[in-house]
Amino acid sequence: MSEQEIRVPDLGGADEVEVIELLVSAGDSVEAEDPILTVETDKASVELPSPGAGKIIKLTVKVGDKVKEGDVVGTIDSSGESSGSDDSADEPEAKAEEKTEAESSSKGGAEPDASKPAPKKKSGGSRTEVVLVPPLDGMEDVPVIEINVSEGDTVEADDALVTVESDKASMEIPSPFGGKVVKVFVAEGDKLSEGDKLLELTVAEDGGDDDVEESGDQDDAPAESGQESKPEAEADEKAAPKEPAAQPQSAVSEPPPPGASVHAGPAVRKLARELGADMTRIKGSGPKSRILKDDVQNYVKSQLQQAQQGSAVATGSGIPGVKLPDFSQFGDIEKEAMSRMMSVTAANMQRSWLNVPHVTQFEDADITDMEAFRKSQKAAGEKKGVKMTPLPFLLKACATALAELPQFNVSLDMERKEVIRKQYIHIGIAVDTPNGLMVPVIRDVDKKGLWELAAESAELAQKARDKKLKPAEMQGACFTITSLGGIGGTAFTPIVNAPEVAILGVSKAAMKPVWDGSEFQPRLLLPLSLSYDHRAVNGADAARFTSLLSQVLGDIRTLLL
Repeated sequence: MSEQEIRVPDLGGADEVEVIELLVSAGDSVEAEDPILTVETDKASVELPSPGAGKIIKLTVKVGDKVKEGDVVGTIDSSGESSGSDDSADEPEAKAEEKTEAESSSKGGAEPDASKPAPKKKSGGSRTEVVLVPPLDGMEDVPVIEINVSEGDTVEADDALVTVESDKASMEIPSPFGGKVVKVFVAEGDKLSEGDKLLELTVAEDGGDDDVEESGDQDDAPAESGQESKPEAEADEKAAPKEPAAQPQSAVSEPPPPGASVHAGPAVRKLARELGADMTRIKGSGPKSRILKDDVQNYVKSQLQQAQQGSAVATGSGIPGVKLPDFSQFGDIEKEAMSRMMSVTAANMQRSWLNVPHVTQFEDADITDMEAFRKSQKAAGEKKGVKMTPLPFLLKACATALAELPQFNVSLDMERKEVIRKQYIHIGIAVDTPNGLMVPVIRDVDKKGLWELAAESAELAQKARDKKLKPAEMQGACFTITSLGGIGGTAFTPIVNAPEVAILGVSKAAMKPVWDGSEFQPRLLLPLSLSYDHRAVNGADAARFTSLLSQVLGDIRTLLL
């Protein structure tokens, strides 16, 4: 065994740098210049190469450690190199003996020692290439928004070098060669046109395959350890550097704000392009949120699982998202995070709209007599300390309709193909608060009187505005009433609050002329908008529901029947 220390090379003047990624593990086979680990300076991420080919014995650093030029980060067994690669420097006799054996073999003498591995071909050297900006579809002076490589980085052909942004799109300029970055000629914010210099690369000449053994009888020679040689495919697989394990991606990843940068190496960016993954939606599990190869693979896997399980439809991820432009280019802007209530409400509304086939039935209810009766109760309300509003009448009317048309008092279990029929009548009332829309629930509406409903609805509405509602007070509704009557409007289409199957929207009442058979009479008409889930309710039943509400509100004496 010939052990060789792996030391940190010149870091371009940087002092201590942080190890952010280990690319190999003990036991892995590597070739010369293969990346061993990645460190990060204040300006760039740099991969430290292997000093030679062989098997990694151990690594003496871990992610998060600080290293500097000359530090030992591990050891490598280089005994698998071409015969006597290290020993020849220390043992002249061995070198002379090898030469004698080779000469005698060429003259037909004794065969070479089969126990020694075959020598490897070396490349014919390297050349320097200046990478120029390719054609940009006729565009000129396109600004650079991201530099994807740094001096010292090793890139493959087609790896992204820089990202530029036109008025219509962002695009990456790929490398035409594989090699090592010597110098970068541009910086973020620079404007590029076709033919401009991007960077300088050192490219290996095509004089031969550096890491391929010469053909011949040596192909069948066993390794020094005495084990039989393994198939080439298995050796290649073993030689591939390993990425540290990444945390699984969540089903849905939120995109970052416009202009946010993506922290990932060239190899990871290439993998994302090959898999068609949007890197702005991938959450990095590496240090400082760096995106690793496993993050890309886990993200793609989670998206496939969502599609196969049908959750893409439920969450809306199956629908193309709306990409936002950078609004700051049009004028001054200000950003603030969504409140928790706003975020939850938005998600619930989107889920309901995507899953429920909405239909809305409209109707006008003549509430002239009801309003006259309600106003006549003002004195009684002052004695009870309760204000009588139109809401208690709407609650009782809806409870009557739900009892007479029980198909509105159900929920659908589409997985089990079941209809869940409820034997209770709990109604939610939407309350507009400074913090957003909240929906407390009044239980057993059918068993309570108008004064009791007036007191309870007023109490719950105040608790909602004071943010004192308990979770149990916002659960269990069979139906919801949302009113814009105090604000205005003639009609609207409310979104069903799934898993309920219907919601009643109430607009502002207005005096209108109504024909009584002989002449027009001024009547107070209340616009009603009933949105319903067409999977559970058909159009005829929806018309019967709104007609019944109109009848009950038009003559409140029917509530006593």
